[in-house]
Amino acid sequence: MDEMDWEILRELQDNARLSFNELSRRVHLSPPAVAERVRRLETAGVITGYHAEIDAERVGWGVNAFIRMSCYGQHCVLRDPEVPGWPEIREIHRVTGDACSILKVAAESMATFERLIDRLARYGRPSSTMILSTPLPRHALARGE
Repeated sequence: MDEMDWEILRELQDNARLSFNELSRRVHLSPPAVAERVRRLETAGVITGYHAEIDAERVGWGVNAFIRMSCYGQHCVLRDPEVPGWPEIREIHRVTGDACSILKVAAESMATFERLIDRLARYGRPSSTMILSTPLPRHALARGE
């Protein structure tokens, strides 16, 4: 990857809906050259998808938290293929340390959140941390110096 690829990635991380024409204007390349670079980045697996960011609170999912799971062995949240399909689960991260995973979750209410904790308890010990606010919701990846 060269500096131009990183410039394209910066622009797409900021707004993935840019047309090739607008993207080419911003990075000072022709639209066909930008389209080819974007296709190459997609084929290489650098760009893995395009997503709409949703404000969970505005759609009624205002209870947000991180849940650390301490479970190991066969009966682990990481080994159950159904858990990623639960509507409250937004992200699952396998981690090092005294926990096996950290889940980012959203719920419609504290009662819904409590039921989620109860469902997770069968896999091990859940420990939750409520998200009060998110001063930096997303930070774009950039070329390391």
